[in-house]
Amino acid sequence: MQIFKNAAQTVDTLREKMGAINLSKSVLLFFFVVLSAVYRSSSATGVEANQTVSLVVNASEASAKYIPKTLFGVFFEEINHAGAGGLWAELVNNRGFEAGGPNTPSNIAPWSVIGNESSLIISTERSSRFDRNKIALRMDVLCDHEGSNTCPPGGVGIYNPGFWGMNIEQGKTYKLVLYARSLGPINVSVSLTGSTGSTLATANIVDSDVSNWTKIELTLQAKGTDANSRLQLTTTRKGVVWFDQVSLMPTDTYKGHGFRKDLFEMVKNLKPGFIRFPGGCFVEGEWLRNAFRWKETVGPWEERPGHFGDVWHYWTDDGLGHFEFLQLAEDLEAEPIWVFNNGVSHNDEVDTSSIQPFVQEALDGIEFARGDAKSKWGSIRAAMGHPEPFDLKYVAVGNEDCGKKYYLGNYLEFYSAIQHEYPDIKLISNCDGSSRPLDHPAHIYDYHIYSSADNVFAAAQKFDRVSRTGPKAFVSEYAVHGSDAGTGSLLAALAEAGFLIGLEKNCDAVEMASYAPLFVNTNDRTWNPDAIVFDSSQMYGTPSYWMQHFFKESNGATLLNATLQSNPSNSLIASAISWKDTDNKNHLKIKVVNFGSSSVALQLSIQGLEVNSLQSFGSKKIELTSADVMDENSFQVPNKVVPVSSELDDVGEEMDVVLSPHSFTSIDLLINSNNVGLVGPASYVDKSSYYKDIKMY
Repeated sequence: MQIFKNAAQTVDTLREKMGAINLSKSVLLFFFVVLSAVYRSSSATGVEANQTVSLVVNASEASAKYIPKTLFGVFFEEINHAGAGGLWAELVNNRGFEAGGPNTPSNIAPWSVIGNESSLIISTERSSRFDRNKIALRMDVLCDHEGSNTCPPGGVGIYNPGFWGMNIEQGKTYKLVLYARSLGPINVSVSLTGSTGSTLATANIVDSDVSNWTKIELTLQAKGTDANSRLQLTTTRKGVVWFDQVSLMPTDTYKGHGFRKDLFEMVKNLKPGFIRFPGGCFVEGEWLRNAFRWKETVGPWEERPGHFGDVWHYWTDDGLGHFEFLQLAEDLEAEPIWVFNNGVSHNDEVDTSSIQPFVQEALDGIEFARGDAKSKWGSIRAAMGHPEPFDLKYVAVGNEDCGKKYYLGNYLEFYSAIQHEYPDIKLISNCDGSSRPLDHPAHIYDYHIYSSADNVFAAAQKFDRVSRTGPKAFVSEYAVHGSDAGTGSLLAALAEAGFLIGLEKNCDAVEMASYAPLFVNTNDRTWNPDAIVFDSSQMYGTPSYWMQHFFKESNGATLLNATLQSNPSNSLIASAISWKDTDNKNHLKIKVVNFGSSSVALQLSIQGLEVNSLQSFGSKKIELTSADVMDENSFQVPNKVVPVSSELDDVGEEMDVVLSPHSFTSIDLLINSNNVGLVGPASYVDKSSYYKDIKMY
């Protein structure tokens, strides 16, 4: 109501200046009618604009820059049970009984016993048929289906709860694979049991001769739904049974490639230009003995030894291995970026004089991805079902290792060997080249930023004055961290959006960027915040996830000159791109972050277009905001902070748009013209899923 208070003050001033006892009623009436009209105009959008800022967009080719097709992508790290118990759809936790270590007796958790000491004894032995994972489970059944020591009605045995419960859904089928051995005939019941004890699916394994390790495969169809189910192996027959490598996979994984479909689609909908894998710190390890070693993760899943990730403190069976990561990149239609260990962990390092075995391991890993199907490592890839090479063009030598004693010496050995064998591969150095030139050869340098919301937003200018010659930047890990972030706040997303706009405007100095971490299983929140939150049966995107949707069309698009004028608080940042969809239609997308607490009247001026080339039909305004800047999404309210789409009225070269406080706004315009700036390789972006992702809003 400040406008009426100001009006009253103005009337008093007029009285004094005119020396009038009574001001004309007609003048007063006219005065307040005008003020009321102004008030209604400023409130037409439901928000009173407190400041006015002009944004001029030059849509001509003269001001345009080509945006790399790889600018915005994703980074997958095995953290927070992102893969094991997440994207990798394996339902059995510790399927090979190896998590307790190579010595016996060992811990078989989370496997548990059904029965008591009078009915069975569970132990582990180094008797597996697989050389690289020797632990097998031995089950001595003391009770029988008859006699003095009768087994309980449901039998005795073991069960596995999966990763905080197995999500079993009615009507769906699940493939069970296990290896069994016994000195006599076996009769084992396999069942999927709900949290209340109900049987959701069951089958029997009956065999008269399993004296040697025998592979058994079954398909179970669920007749009920329970997100907290478990797998049970029970028997009522006395004797000794050995089990090993027990796997249960849903049959509806993405293309049968083993990826949990709902989580895969969440990533796919971001249209990432690349995927960096398999880590981060996961690649390094606290100690080298626990680092991710790709050769241990290829070949038949039963033969993979698995390993304990000592940085993030959990065991992985490595079903999601080197091959699967490359397959994931292909399924996402994203460039694979392989991060390999360079002989450096958090606590120990390999002297450069001894680094050659690690160099050879990296070369072999590239051959696995790119080699001919008849080559040593390419033949293993082919045997796994992919005779054609994967399109691997980027590798990163380590993670956050710059400055460590042997990093530079080791890096140069990797660089020389890989460039000699694969001169087209681009190598990524861990050393930051944004502040000063690198002292070693590299195609790309890595840059990470985790900080407060204010610092991340301010970092939008980080690359404004970086050299445009030499290596380009890979911002492989960015996020707002700490109290500003919570477990995924609007405030964090807005700061990150401003930062990404800064990267987009500096696309001639920045090659790639990815948020971190991508996933978190809500039962293992080792790191906050994250883009996608899930448990065994559900998931949601944080505001930082939805923020990334605003940049889906940027890869391979054209950056236009967008200039903010009269921006005294520096709380706004904007960019503009042009792009073509699969129907060959031209689009103009203008993105603006209002990081301030006041609304803004944005006066938008678009120059360089043919007259009347903007179409009202198909043009939209999309906004990410909420009532409180610390608002978050949750399983209870998954759509509290999501993009909201509305039709744009009065589309033209000159438009007024009100920006809500603390908001990220996209103005998406359909252009009936061919003279909009489009440079570089043609950019075709499928727009069909963009509004599909937010159609409910």
